[in-house]
Amino acid sequence: MNMGGMPIRQPLPTQTVEQIDPFLLLHHANVKAPAHVKPDHAGVGPHPHRGFSPVTFIFQGGVHHRDSRGHDSTVYAGGAQWMNAGMGIIHSERPSGNIHEIGGQQEIIQLWINTPAKNKMDIPSYFPVKGEDVPFASSEDGKVKVNVFAGELLKVKGPVPTQAVVNAATLIFRQGGKISIPLPSLHNTFIYVLDGQLRVEGFGLVDGLHLVHFKNDGEGITLEALQGTRVLLVSGEPLNEKVVSYGPFVMNNQTQIMEAMRDYQKGKMGVLIEE
Repeated sequence: MNMGGMPIRQPLPTQTVEQIDPFLLLHHANVKAPAHVKPDHAGVGPHPHRGFSPVTFIFQGGVHHRDSRGHDSTVYAGGAQWMNAGMGIIHSERPSGNIHEIGGQQEIIQLWINTPAKNKMDIPSYFPVKGEDVPFASSEDGKVKVNVFAGELLKVKGPVPTQAVVNAATLIFRQGGKISIPLPSLHNTFIYVLDGQLRVEGFGLVDGLHLVHFKNDGEGITLEALQGTRVLLVSGEPLNEKVVSYGPFVMNNQTQIMEAMRDYQKGKMGVLIEE
């Protein structure tokens, strides 16, 4: 897909899978920061959100986040930026100021996580996590590292507070690495494979740039890497609530969408002036 001139992959939603409740959207971008554009003018400029959590996982490069609540931080490879839009916030996502000095490559995943109806009008929050601060677990063979951002996996708790009940982790496999991860049977679970090749027990081989949505019929998943592989793993308790969305707003009915548009136009989501 073309997103403002930036080519991205969108494995969720598709024509066959509208959402994996509570997960609404996944974008994977792997692009070179434009050399002829200053970093603070590249990327995505100020735009609003309400009613869900846009979460950015950084795999290469760095992302400079600023928002109408006064947050201003840069997170580099290995980290994540977890924002709960709540009642409304305006933010921008630019390459780090030193992006060209660190190679110029930007690889990120943005995941949209729905917020329960009772929390959609909460005060917005922003939670940056640096790569070196992410707690992790390792496989028995020492060839798989599981970086836990939210929830609890393999007895490791992630630092990010969430509104929906979710687990979120990135997995880094060396060739031949194998791991079994218990997961709640009630959770909807998927993995997105950024590169390499995995064998998913009970399914088969999965190449990079593919998403695997699991059935709710087991107690966990077992993965084995045939090549060096990077994976995003998320699971979540389904909200089972009606989803009505319009662009950057995700609510429960059309009236709430109209209210979000009105509030944004009236400036109730704040103002972000980039300097």
